[in-house]
Amino acid sequence: MDAQVAQAQSIHRDIVLINSSPSFVRNQMPRIPFGLTFLLLISPALADEGVVTPRPVPATRPEMKKLLEDMKSRKLRIPLPELTDEQKAELGERGGSYESRLRFHYLPPGEGSVFGGGAGGQRPAQRTGTTPPAARDFTRNADESMTLSYPFKTRLFWIVSRTNNCQYCLGHQEQKLSAAGMLEEEIAALDSDWGRFPPEEQAAFAYARKLTYEPNRLSDADIAALRAFYTDLQILEMTLSIAGNNAINRWKEGSGVPQSRDGSSFFRRAADLPTDRPVPNESFLTPTPEAYASVVTKVAPLEIDLTTGLPTRRGVTTRPVLESRAEVEAALAAAHKRTPRLPVLSEEAARTALGDNAPQGSLPAWIRLMANFPRESGGRLASLNAINDSRGDLTPLLKAQVSWIIARQDRAWYASGLVKARLKELGQTDDQIFALDGNWNQFSSADRSLFQFARKLAATPIALADDEVATALEQTGPRHVVQLINFVTSRAYFDRVTEAAGLAIDP
Repeated sequence: MDAQVAQAQSIHRDIVLINSSPSFVRNQMPRIPFGLTFLLLISPALADEGVVTPRPVPATRPEMKKLLEDMKSRKLRIPLPELTDEQKAELGERGGSYESRLRFHYLPPGEGSVFGGGAGGQRPAQRTGTTPPAARDFTRNADESMTLSYPFKTRLFWIVSRTNNCQYCLGHQEQKLSAAGMLEEEIAALDSDWGRFPPEEQAAFAYARKLTYEPNRLSDADIAALRAFYTDLQILEMTLSIAGNNAINRWKEGSGVPQSRDGSSFFRRAADLPTDRPVPNESFLTPTPEAYASVVTKVAPLEIDLTTGLPTRRGVTTRPVLESRAEVEAALAAAHKRTPRLPVLSEEAARTALGDNAPQGSLPAWIRLMANFPRESGGRLASLNAINDSRGDLTPLLKAQVSWIIARQDRAWYASGLVKARLKELGQTDDQIFALDGNWNQFSSADRSLFQFARKLAATPIALADDEVATALEQTGPRHVVQLINFVTSRAYFDRVTEAAGLAIDP
């Protein structure tokens, strides 16, 4: 059976999931053994986190545009109380925003979603990624040492959002890329024809998709492939950006934010709207070039119909079966000794760079990594360190338990090592920690609902069905659910950044 499982998982990676390489050709796919594929898709014993998405994943560009437009009328997932007159005055224009209301009513005071907006600051586009001179730049790099252009990073954000099927974020990137001067056929090529882009961007696209969808498979080879085109600091900048995109996707989709009604905010003034081409300003239903009208995505992971061999509109995400306790302990021991793939500053240099943002005590490797870009990272340190925060309705123990569940799923060994130490601080035994890898029968129904919610949202932003959100709301209430969504965003970010960097677990 083990050999069959291994064969099925290998076939699943190569066949059922769309390959992230731009050179992928459908007619080169090997034949799929029917029994193995069927078994793989339905048996939870074959994969730790096999999830078929409850909402359709559009296979072609016209389908994608239709869903983007339809999601403007999305039903709100989280109930909101009526505002008092005082609250209306306090919130002002923000009182009409679903997201602002979620934060206002359900997040602890001072705890916003730091991944929900830009980093602030502007500087000219740099050498990687090109934009026509007259086009809007959208550059938001906060650090002078950042050299990747914002239009280029927006293309990466598009890849991330298409992989995650986050309609809100995908719609925003469509609008921003159009405002930045990209033509419809260029945006369409992001989904199926990476050969239109320079080799360095193709390498970055593949990295963005893998870090998004299969962070558990990231290796030294992935970073080495990027070094042919980018410096280590550029790879770190790219990683921080992609990880942030993944966090935003999880906030928007987890809380069920409806698609924006129009894209007028992405143009400085009405005169900026191009007259030579349609743009997704008031409607996403713009014409699609014939060459891309029926081309199936090579970015979004789709289930393959067993009868026709064609992709369905159901997305699939799987993670390998969780390792045994002995294997985990061996992996953690190895992670203590590994050499980081990306630059980590010395304690002194990190403190100098972070200034007042540097916390007290010895600085762990993850903070010294992020200190390479102190202005970009400084505001995020508190949120990323929220695992130790006792504010809000989520207990420190629940946060640590959720962090372990997510890190194990992501095979984020640095994060797993830190979380294990945190659970020990909270009085948990090794047996209790490794019980989190099991069926959770010994936990309360409320805890189980939050564990399941977090694990699904962390695996892919759209794995959660509306009825599962409703169950979690019934078990715990909207404050717990919204705070959990916000917390999962930070853990999705943390796992991707620290494992891509290959950090050694702090002594």
